[in-house]
Amino acid sequence: MTPPNATATRPADPLADPVFAERYRAMRARDARFDGQFITGVHSTGIYCRPSCPAVSPKPTNVSFYLTAAAAHEAGLRACKRCLPDAVPGSPEWDLRDDLAARAMRLIADGVVERDGVPGLAARLGYTPRHLTRVLTAELGAGPLALSRAHRAQTARALLTSTSLPVADVAFASGFGSIRQFNDTIRAVYERSPLELRATARLRDRQVIPVADPEIDPHAGLVRLRLPARAPFDAAGVFHWLGTRALDGVEEAGPLHYRRTLRLPGGPALVRFEAGGDADAPSIDVEARLATLADLPPLVARVRRLFDLDADAVAIDEALAADPRLAASVAAVPGIRVPGCLDAHELVFRALIGQQVSVKAARTALARLAAELGEHVGGDRPSVLFPTTAAIAEEGERVLRGPAARIRTIVDVARRLETGDLVVSADRERDELARDLLAVPGIGPWTAGYVSMRVTRAPDVLLTSDLVLRYGAAALGLPSDAAALMADGARWAPWRSYASMHLWRAAP
Repeated sequence: MTPPNATATRPADPLADPVFAERYRAMRARDARFDGQFITGVHSTGIYCRPSCPAVSPKPTNVSFYLTAAAAHEAGLRACKRCLPDAVPGSPEWDLRDDLAARAMRLIADGVVERDGVPGLAARLGYTPRHLTRVLTAELGAGPLALSRAHRAQTARALLTSTSLPVADVAFASGFGSIRQFNDTIRAVYERSPLELRATARLRDRQVIPVADPEIDPHAGLVRLRLPARAPFDAAGVFHWLGTRALDGVEEAGPLHYRRTLRLPGGPALVRFEAGGDADAPSIDVEARLATLADLPPLVARVRRLFDLDADAVAIDEALAADPRLAASVAAVPGIRVPGCLDAHELVFRALIGQQVSVKAARTALARLAAELGEHVGGDRPSVLFPTTAAIAEEGERVLRGPAARIRTIVDVARRLETGDLVVSADRERDELARDLLAVPGIGPWTAGYVSMRVTRAPDVLLTSDLVLRYGAAALGLPSDAAALMADGARWAPWRSYASMHLWRAAP
């Protein structure tokens, strides 16, 4: 469902607008597929709901549809106490779209406004704060401060209802600057105090980690929470992908769990993920030992990207299954995901070292690099942080093995990343990032496409130069020639990254 440029649509004859009519039908059907993709604002009651809210459907003339909770807040609406409209997977639009608004939303979710303010957000995107505010207000119905405030409120609600974290710690972990600001925002958005919100959640039958469990050790910075995924969700496929590439000392993985060290803005962390929920309400359970609770919002944003939790799996599966040669694979693995990454710089080096070699060979080389240059933290396994760009730039030539040209490229990229001459991050415009990567001697289309697919969550990348992918294509009755496969795969747009996952899976 493609959103219009306007965030809210409420014409004089609402059902005459095709976008409004489509959303209204989804709301009338209480279709949970659209939860998180748009918000229903009901002006007669002053609340906003998820599309699947079980309440009586309002009249079209009383309804506006919004792309963000912040826009509903700006319209004077409060969150529905019955359906909790923000307790759902996020909108897939911010991964599918690559415009300024989408890239800003990725950075807001990563906590950039809390760390650097609106000027810092605007600078990251290459615009003035005034222009950024104007664009976001026009596209999403709210400026960056309001969008950040709504995101903090949603993070706080998740922590209040799924952990035993003290309320004061919830405030600062969510990015609020003061307890008063936290209390005022929660009351304005949910019409309840933080303690009332937590007490209500304990009384309802919730699909979250029970609050009676020892979820939080304030002294150790240990937090547990549950992140919802959009169904269907092939969690096993993501865990398998991560497991086959896990680096000794840095990562540990099993069929439905994954554990690793990680650098976050506030310091090193040890994180563990498990599959949770059920087929109708899947999720990822997160356990994190953090250097500071302020690192929780960026961690949550990265986990959502790593597991591709917000993908519109129903729409993707329908589009790919329309090709008879992919139909059986889609039926066998509904809700396939494109794994993202937790650290963009690390992913670049994985791509550079992994190109044109087997997964096993790349894993061995990367584990050796981590053992030689990574920082050791703590005594538990895993205990090694993946090396920094500075360490690889300084010592890479000594540690790396293989063709001299490849080593020069890896060290060159490390230096560029360290100095800022090359910027690789989730907020980059995809075509611009690809051009920057291809301008580096030794980087070709495969590496640029792979980085775009996994770092920026580009949904429409088909890496036809990948030999294993072409083997999988042949196994499914598709062309194994790169040019022919690219032409044939045009029918899968805009979901060719997901088609790639099916082709890789089919490889003998």
